[in-house]
Amino acid sequence: MAKKTVPFTPKGIAKLPKDKPVVYKVLTGGGTNNYTGVAQRGRPQRRVSDHLPGGSDPVPGKRVQIEQMPSIKEAKAKEGRIISRTKPPYNKQGK
Repeated sequence: MAKKTVPFTPKGIAKLPKDKPVVYKVLTGGGTNNYTGVAQRGRPQRRVSDHLPGGSDPVPGKRVQIEQMPSIKEAKAKEGRIISRTKPPYNKQGK
């Protein structure tokens, strides 16, 4: 499915598509994955914004990478695989 990477800023997040569920990663400047999550169709911008400084669940990062998925079920399955493989420091381990 489609992938997109944008700056981890309100202006960058506003460019995220919202027509399908997504798996997203908050990446450091060097490309390390700090956090992986999912967002339902229509919610990617709002969900990723929660991780900005001052948001309800802040995570440090420089870029956000999303991958659109055909269903939320597939997005959650991919999220689990990414978390178990990369062990992002801001994800609760054992999820």
